[in-house]
Amino acid sequence: MASHVAVLSNPFAGKGTGRGATDAAVGRLRERGSEVRVYAGETATGARELARTALAAGPDVLIVVGGDGTLSGIIDDLIAADVPVALVPAGTGNDLARALDLPLHDPIAAADLALDGVVRAIDVGEVRSGPRVAAFLTIAALGFDAKVSERTNRLRWPHGALRYYLALVIELVRLRPLPFSVAVDGGATVERPGTLVAVGNTSSYGGGMPVCLGADPTDGMLDLVEVAPLGRLRLLRLFPSLLRGTHLGRTEVRQRRVRSVVVRAPGLVVYADGERLGEDECTITVRRRALALVVPDGNDDQGDGR
Repeated sequence: MASHVAVLSNPFAGKGTGRGATDAAVGRLRERGSEVRVYAGETATGARELARTALAAGPDVLIVVGGDGTLSGIIDDLIAADVPVALVPAGTGNDLARALDLPLHDPIAAADLALDGVVRAIDVGEVRSGPRVAAFLTIAALGFDAKVSERTNRLRWPHGALRYYLALVIELVRLRPLPFSVAVDGGATVERPGTLVAVGNTSSYGGGMPVCLGADPTDGMLDLVEVAPLGRLRLLRLFPSLLRGTHLGRTEVRQRRVRSVVVRAPGLVVYADGERLGEDECTITVRRRALALVVPDGNDDQGDGR
């Protein structure tokens, strides 16, 4: 059992549910006798600074209360530290938590897991675009879905889910195939027009949409999914199969496992874990077993890999 536990909280994660999740988790940890130090960051910069402060104090485990974006925002510091990380899911998507079978809506169970679970090392994706190098945990989206995210971030009205739906409608009206150029694992570049490209470390994004069905964050590989050019009606018909995870049987969808992929297209934008990571051209690779996470026993049989 960990005695010194650092808790890094994003109180605004999950539209404000992070605060309640933090209180519940901290209460449980103290009930079980842990020395708990809480660090609450209200901005991405503040969270990074607090993470460094928390890690410098040498905790037995660092618990992050938040979503995929909260964790990926401090991931470089987490990778550099020799401290196991536990996650109390409190975001809107929580796709990494889904991939690792973490308790999704029970911060007390997640706190118990932080003390009782086992440490496993998972893979982390990496996007290089221009001068920027950024790590991601779930799926890098390139194409139509990334453009919807871009449009959503630009809109100032309406608020909530309606803003996303409005962005979806706008991008459907503007839908055009992108002239993707794709090179896999150092091979030749192939010109392949398409609707979207997704590169997955985990199987789902967007709160459970399994676009990269079967992707495993412990296998040292990434799953590359390419969707051929589609018209508006065919794209709308594809969405139900994406939600069900049955899209891989469609002729316009191609999936393969890769270690690296280079993608270029005019107007390309790259989103992962809710953040804009690049444009026009990117190289996506995998950092094998880079991050030590506390997971349920039996989640992986390969040891902690550190």
